[in-house]
Amino acid sequence: MSLPPATAITSIHNPRVKAVRRLIASRKARETAQQIVVEGVRLIDDALRSGSAPVTLFFDPALTDANPAAAALVNRVAATGSECVACAGTVFAALAETLTPQGVLAILPMPAPPRPPSPSLVLVLDGVRDPGNAGALLRSAEAAGADLVIFGPGAVDPFNDKVLRAGMGAHFRLPLQRIDDWATIRAQLAGLACFVAEAAAGIPYDQVAWGQPAALVIGGEADGPGADARTLCQPVHIPMHGATESLNAAVAGAVILFEAARQRRAR
Repeated sequence: MSLPPATAITSIHNPRVKAVRRLIASRKARETAQQIVVEGVRLIDDALRSGSAPVTLFFDPALTDANPAAAALVNRVAATGSECVACAGTVFAALAETLTPQGVLAILPMPAPPRPPSPSLVLVLDGVRDPGNAGALLRSAEAAGADLVIFGPGAVDPFNDKVLRAGMGAHFRLPLQRIDDWATIRAQLAGLACFVAEAAAGIPYDQVAWGQPAALVIGGEADGPGADARTLCQPVHIPMHGATESLNAAVAGAVILFEAARQRRAR
């Protein structure tokens, strides 16, 4: 599986290693290069299946030789003509963000699935800062049939490495936009019935007519939705038993999105 020695990286101070680390750490670097970094067999395979070809694949031969799926992935990428670069174990450890690396990491063009001209179910993340919640919401939105996700003001960067891992490939299949002001979001949602999830306000979520073109706003973990979302949208809540006051943002979003999916299937 090893590539010729001339292509191998043996030092963590190599400029290419530093460039990958900048892409992982910096939103500005990602936006400037229009590139992202994804790690692991599953995510890279999702990218390939979605038609995205790696700019460069970095791999640790010691790890890929012990992992048939990773070895097969390296061969697939090499067969496409994409650059494959072998790394010493210490170098790959410096690149990897996961606790148990699989030995493959790729630089990819920033995903840009086309925005539908008339979206019928839109999810808006308003101040959702936790990467795990944001990625899980993106994954649930795809599974529930949403056709656009907007990362609004105060939301985490959708191409943060933790959001990418939690999204489980949804980034490559589901259109998303990053919009930092509510005036633009309001224009994007024109013609849609807009609802915002609140802890204990508005109508129950299962009494909303989700068959109509609609948008759902999920607020941040600590402060909930902002004033602009509350002004624009009708509040909905999830009735709960016991003393529980609210649900995790990702869980609440999934519950409501799948109610929308249920109603749309029934229709």
